[in-house]
Amino acid sequence: MNDMSAAKMNEPLKPADFATDQEVRWCPGCGDYAILKCMQRTLPDLGVTRENTVFVSGIGCSSRFPYYMNTYGFHTIHGRAPAIATGLKLANNDLDVWVVTGDGDGLSIGGNHLMHALRRNVDLKILLFNNKIYGLTKGQYSPTSDIGTRSPSTPDGSIDPSLDPISFALGANAPFVARTVDTAQKHMPIVFTRAHQFKGTAFVEILQNCIVYNDDVWAKVTDKASAADNQLHLEHGKPMLFGKDNEKGIRFNPATFSLEVVTLGNGVDLEHIQVHDETSLPLAQMVARLGHKDGEPVAMGVLYAAPRGETYTEAVLGRVASAKGRRSLQDIMKAGETWVVE
Repeated sequence: MNDMSAAKMNEPLKPADFATDQEVRWCPGCGDYAILKCMQRTLPDLGVTRENTVFVSGIGCSSRFPYYMNTYGFHTIHGRAPAIATGLKLANNDLDVWVVTGDGDGLSIGGNHLMHALRRNVDLKILLFNNKIYGLTKGQYSPTSDIGTRSPSTPDGSIDPSLDPISFALGANAPFVARTVDTAQKHMPIVFTRAHQFKGTAFVEILQNCIVYNDDVWAKVTDKASAADNQLHLEHGKPMLFGKDNEKGIRFNPATFSLEVVTLGNGVDLEHIQVHDETSLPLAQMVARLGHKDGEPVAMGVLYAAPRGETYTEAVLGRVASAKGRRSLQDIMKAGETWVVE
């Protein structure tokens, strides 16, 4: 290797270094483009290397993500990305392993695999692109579709109550749960960085627009004109305020044991506003429900972050290390009752 080659290898990576030469095959205007660009911009700032970074996906529009990242990657089978990523992490614990999935892949076909990855605290960074529809297979309703969603599989409108990914993750005992938006190019890197820094399973829901089969499904939340009134940006230790001039806030109502929207003034002061504590699971569960009623904002940022200490990977590898040298495979196979088939 000459001096010029060595110097080039030591240069900091740039966003372009994480982009491939593959033709990006998403529909023009798809929110996935913005997420991809954001990830390619964020990774250089994290100081990661391409050879130690892996993106694992299942099936769906979002799952083409690994093709476009100049890292290692697996485009695997429907709903099984968390299981394959778990095996990958166990095989090489030094890798940064990101899982990319969608609301159908992650919560329907792969709901069982996702749930167990979350509860086990596998050190994975899981990004769930939620556009409330199956885009790749021409627009069938998904587990997160709203009641009344008309689709090829629900021509008279869906009758299923929708599944909330954040509540699902919290219910599965995920130690890190966050939410962001595909168009939030300043907010998304912050959430990706927090997820990457977290030791253990980090689950991030990304509100993503499918311009062909479910266009503007998040418009009420994401439109610039109304975003200030419909988004609650969480900061640990800060009061939960929102609105154009932070004139509205979230207050805990002990009578209903729930959070409610209040307007500051007329006897409501800053001291009445709930302060965000991202280590509190009960608070995160209540914050996750915000946005289900008219007038309530949807929470953005880190809802919950409570490291557990040992990850699943560390526990398994520790168990393997402690067992090495004690018994051979033959000893283990013959440890119990054995039979001879004649």
